Amino acid sequence: MKGLELTMPTIVHFDVPADDLARAQTFYRELFDWTFEKYQGPMEIEYYRIATKGADGSPGVAGGMGPRGAPDQLITNYIGVPMVTEYQEKVTQLGGAILMPRTVVPGVGWLAICRDTEGNHFGLFEDDPNAA
Repeated sequence: MKGLELTMPTIVHFDVPADDLARAQTFYRELFDWTFEKYQGPMEIEYYRIATKGADGSPGVAGGMGPRGAPDQLITNYIGVPMVTEYQEKVTQLGGAILMPRTVVPGVGWLAICRDTEGNHFGLFEDDPNAA
């Protein structure tokens, strides 16, 4: 996500909620050869960064894994946008909903969680290393 230059909004991050972090990491490591690194930033939960690879071995979309927050929480894709606030307005204008308004991820950026017109959840992400 750092140094992200967008020409069109696209998936830049995904989050995998887990009931058992160690079990989930083993599953994805063995299935896809993903690697996990414990996040050392200012978060109140245990959180791991996920590194993925393309078929040619090049770096893939970055991800993260933390404890499941709600019983029905599923994998969430985050779309990189220039300004979260601008896209929150577009979401509501187009009939979607904001489930979690713009929130800071200190030193990383800003995010919001939305629901589309079909009931699917997705995130918006704005890269900002100075976010506090």
